[in-house]
Amino acid sequence: MDTSLPTQTASKPQSLTLGTALLFWFKLGFISFGGPAGQIALMHTELVERRRWISDTRFLHALNYCMLLPGPEAQQLATYIGWLLHRTWGGLLAGALFVLPSLAILIALSWVYLEFGHVTAIAGIFYGIKPAVSALVVHAAHRIGSRSLKNPTMWGIAIASFLAIFALDTPFPAIVLTAALFGWFVSRAWPQVFAAQPAHTGKPAASHGPALIDDDTPAPAHARFSRAGLIKVLVIGSALWAAVMGVLVLWTGANSTLTQMGLFFSKAAVMTFGGAYAVLPYVFQGAVEHHQWLSAGQMIDGLALGESTPGPLIMVVAFVAFLGGWNGQVAGPDALFYGGAVAATLVTFFTFLPSFIFILAGGPLVEATHGKLGFTAPLAAISAAVVGVILNLALFFAYHVLWPTGSSGRFDGVAALIAAASLVLFFRFKLGAMTVLAMAAAVGAGPVSYTHLTLPTKA
Repeated sequence: MDTSLPTQTASKPQSLTLGTALLFWFKLGFISFGGPAGQIALMHTELVERRRWISDTRFLHALNYCMLLPGPEAQQLATYIGWLLHRTWGGLLAGALFVLPSLAILIALSWVYLEFGHVTAIAGIFYGIKPAVSALVVHAAHRIGSRSLKNPTMWGIAIASFLAIFALDTPFPAIVLTAALFGWFVSRAWPQVFAAQPAHTGKPAASHGPALIDDDTPAPAHARFSRAGLIKVLVIGSALWAAVMGVLVLWTGANSTLTQMGLFFSKAAVMTFGGAYAVLPYVFQGAVEHHQWLSAGQMIDGLALGESTPGPLIMVVAFVAFLGGWNGQVAGPDALFYGGAVAATLVTFFTFLPSFIFILAGGPLVEATHGKLGFTAPLAAISAAVVGVILNLALFFAYHVLWPTGSSGRFDGVAALIAAASLVLFFRFKLGAMTVLAMAAAVGAGPVSYTHLTLPTKA
C-alpha cells in the first residue's frame, strides 16, 4: 500500500463505494501484522492519514470504545469503521475479512507445527521466537502507553492496574469497572485531566486534511440509536449463538470437546476485557491448566504464530482449538486434520460473534456520545488501565520462557539473551515485529538448536 500522506490543502474525499472499501479490508486481512498495536497503527495510517475516510478524533473515539469492550479491539475497530461507512453489511464484511485470512493461515501452520515440530530446525525456530514474543509484548505495552499515558493521572491508573492484577490477582473486569468509575469522577471534578487527551480535544485533524467522516460530520441515519434496532441486533445475535451451540450438543453431546470449547470461548469473548493481550492469561488458564487442550509451551508457540501471521492476535485461539481438536480426536483417529480444522473454525465463530454484536448494538450509542467528556473520560481511563494489564502479561510470558520448568528449575540464559537483544532491536533500532521475529527464528534454527535445545517429542 502506498503510505504517502496527503497535504494540508487536500480536498475532502469523495463518496466511498462498498466495493472499494471491501478491497481495502481484504488487503488489510493479509498485511495486518504486529498484533493489535501494529494493526491499529496501520489502520490509523491508512484510514486517517492517507485515505482520510475518518478523522483522527472520530477514529480515537471509536478506538476507546473498542478498548472498553471484551475481545479483540483491532478487529472491533475495523468492524466499527466498516459499519459507520457502509451500514450493517459493511461492518460484518470488514470484520470478517479481518479474520478469515488469519484463520486459514493458522490452520495450515498448526498442522505443520504438529507434524514437523519435533524436527530440530523447526523446534529451534520456535525456541528462538518465544523470548522475542515476550519482548514484543513489552514493546506493545510501550506503544499503547505512549498513546494513552499523557499525564501523571494516566500513569497512576496504569501503575495501579498493574499492581492490582500482578500483586493482588484482581479480576480484570473489576479493574475495568474501577478505572471507568475513576475516569468519570475525575472528569467531573477536574475535567482538564482528560480534556488534554488527543481523543477528547475536539480539535480537527488539520494536518491530515478534511475527512469523509470528519469531526463535525453528523452521524448517518443507520448510526442513530433506536430501541428497535438494538433489540433486532441482540435477538439475531443470540439466535445465531443458540443455533450453532444446539447443533453441537445434538451432534457431539454436551460434554464433548467441541461443545466445551464453544462454551469456554463464548465465556472468554464476553468476560475478558482489554483486547487480545488482556484475554490471553484467561485463555491460558482455561485451555492449558483446566481443560489441558495443550501445554504451556505449546501456548507460547501459538502466541508466536499469532504474532507472526496477519490478523488479530487473539486468533491464537484457532491454534489452541486446532491442537485441542487434534489431540482430542474429535473427528476420529483417521481425520485428525479435519477435527482440528473444525474445532478452529467453531472457536473462531464463538470468539468473534460477540464482537459483532457489541459493535452493531453499541455503535449508535457511541456515536451519540461523540465529544462528550462524561463518556469519553471513562474510556480513556480504561485505555490507561489496559497498559498495566499488558505489562503483567509480558512478565507472565517472560517467566514461562526464562524458567521453562518453573521457578525451582534452571534459568535459561540463552533465551534471556535473545529476549534482551529483541528489546534492543525494538526500542533502539525501531525494527518491526516481523523482522525481529524472523531474526530470532534464524538464531533458534541455527547453532542454538543443535547445542542448547532439548527436542520435544512429536505431538
